[in-house]
Amino acid sequence: MVKKCFAAARKILLTLVFLFCAVTWALSAGQGKEDLYSKVELFSYALTTIQSEYVDEKTPKDLIYGSLKGMLSSLDPHSQFLDPQDYKNLKTETQGKFGGLGIEITIKDSLLTIITPIDDTPAWRAGLKSGDRIVKIEKDLTRDMTLDDAVKKLRGDPGTDVHITILRESESLIKDFTITREIIHVQDVKDVHVIADGIGYIRLAEFREDSHKEFREGLKQLKGMGADSLIIDLRNDPGGLLNTAIKISEEFLPAGQTIVSTRGRHASQDAIAKSGNTNGKFLNWPMVVLINEGSASASEIFAGAMKDNKRALIVGTKSFGKGSVQSVIPLPDGSGLRLTTAKYFTPSGVCIHGTGITPDVVVEKDDDKDKKKEKGKDDLDKIFSDVQKKDAEETPDSAQKAKESQQKKKDDTDNQLQSALNVIKGIKVYRGFTPNH
Repeated sequence: MVKKCFAAARKILLTLVFLFCAVTWALSAGQGKEDLYSKVELFSYALTTIQSEYVDEKTPKDLIYGSLKGMLSSLDPHSQFLDPQDYKNLKTETQGKFGGLGIEITIKDSLLTIITPIDDTPAWRAGLKSGDRIVKIEKDLTRDMTLDDAVKKLRGDPGTDVHITILRESESLIKDFTITREIIHVQDVKDVHVIADGIGYIRLAEFREDSHKEFREGLKQLKGMGADSLIIDLRNDPGGLLNTAIKISEEFLPAGQTIVSTRGRHASQDAIAKSGNTNGKFLNWPMVVLINEGSASASEIFAGAMKDNKRALIVGTKSFGKGSVQSVIPLPDGSGLRLTTAKYFTPSGVCIHGTGITPDVVVEKDDDKDKKKEKGKDDLDKIFSDVQKKDAEETPDSAQKAKESQQKKKDDTDNQLQSALNVIKGIKVYRGFTPNH
């Protein structure tokens, strides 16, 4: 029995050393290798003890995979270990063939948090909001739930229901939702129209592969309608592809101006993206960019580029602050790592991650007075205690109310948009602007 245990331990140690050599070599560069190896020895001792003493027999694979999941989850909410099935699913997800709710989520203040509900999706129609804390999925409290586990629970076959409980801090409200999953199809460019006085409006819902092409078509439409200035609405835009953010930024920045830079641990991970614009069609249009706490990632890259290059004024509320770069690294057995390898910086050198973009003109939404504060352990205990004590109640049908609420986003009732209009009118008056056709 003892020989079997030590044989298994040797297998674990060999597997562990192999993985560490493959995965952590870059992480340990420049640091004491002796310290790394001493910790590997400690790790192998713990694994050997578990293998020989734990009440239930565990395979080396179980222990190694569990160890890697713990190690990656300790880094940040966006880094994770992917077992072979998860890695395969990740590649499938890029094709968008799965049922979901239409929300972007992260872990913030130790709570599962909605970055934004995407327009015209089940979550949006149900009335979920940016900043809502998901405290329960089905019967499971989300405390200590990883981001990956939460995504797995929220996704499922189209047509099936998922029950979630959210905490809306602005209303001190714990509320239940039952939402039916759908295949999520996102229309990237929406509401292309001229509001008044030659001021064009484009809402960009997401930065995907075809977004730049659709966005350029929108600009052409506006020019044909007589537009000579522009409001770009990035509120509740969760971001998307870096390359798309760069291409759309190029439409408004002359050649040579910096759009974004990435900085990692190694020089090979550092890069600076600059505009290559040579056509100059929209370089002189007065511009305002609308953002809010649901604007993240690529949205923040675009807004930061416009702000730092003094190309546009930013109006709204501070953005989410998701500015890290994840690389997917395959491992020899078909598993993989999704690892944060760099962070985004605006042209002036501001790190977007955890900071966000602060508007030039701060305008709170009339119906959105979120109280934001960092959560302590006592706060978390109370939140989840309140959820557990809450009596099960029938979920009210909130879809119609949400739909009616969304209708109030018309131009004449949107105070943030009205502020953007006033700002852009002021810019045009200040410039003595004459349309350059």
